[in-house]
Amino acid sequence: MKGKAMPQEESVLRLSRDEALEAARLWQECGDAREFACRVLGGVMNALMDSEAQQMCGAGRNERGGGRENSRNGYRTRSLRTAVGDVELEIPKLRHGTYYPEGMLARWSRVDTSVAAIVQEMYVCGVSTRKVERVASKLGISSLSSSEVSSLCSGLDAEVAEFRRRDLSGTPCCYLWLDATYMSCRVGSSVVSQGVVTAIGLGADGRKHFLGCDVVDTESEDSWAAFLGGLRERGQARGLQGRRQGPRARRGLPG
Repeated sequence: MKGKAMPQEESVLRLSRDEALEAARLWQECGDAREFACRVLGGVMNALMDSEAQQMCGAGRNERGGGRENSRNGYRTRSLRTAVGDVELEIPKLRHGTYYPEGMLARWSRVDTSVAAIVQEMYVCGVSTRKVERVASKLGISSLSSSEVSSLCSGLDAEVAEFRRRDLSGTPCCYLWLDATYMSCRVGSSVVSQGVVTAIGLGADGRKHFLGCDVVDTESEDSWAAFLGGLRERGQARGLQGRRQGPRARRGLPG
């Protein structure tokens, strides 16, 4: 009979009596567990950065010695968004050269792909950047400004452009559905009505494929011809049958 495997011993942080008393004092100062976690994480990260800066200088802060290679020159503050909330950091500055804990910040930063995806999803659903900012503050991300929301959502432009340029030669379709939806769009300082034209193809296997989209000022023969020409250039075969949806289904649709 085989004996049971012994559970692996987990690494547990051991605190000295003084450290435990300091942690208890900090807990009393904090209003909730989130604030306590932010204060603890900030203290740990600041201590790690201080240690790395000392190694780069070859000596501790205010320590004099022949082996010193550099010296400290104060610090700069930065707010880092993490899984437990915003953490206030004090990043050391050096007299010569720079120190930037890129690996540490990347590891603990909360604004990663998952958070960016949430912000982008709200943006796509029509939520304004200021409302996204308010939602983020309730999630503990208090310093996510409207400009930062716009910056996160700007990544959508590259993804949409890549999607619209993708090769379609591997998606042969025998039938196309073409349609347009008019939406209010901001162009410069004005809001105007523009048409979003779309193409959905039916493959030989009976599956539908979203082939492409474009924004046009008006549904003219030239705009439809340019849109369909782009599909052909990306690999869609010629001679496709097409049906335009809507009350003007047979007006001006290039064959």
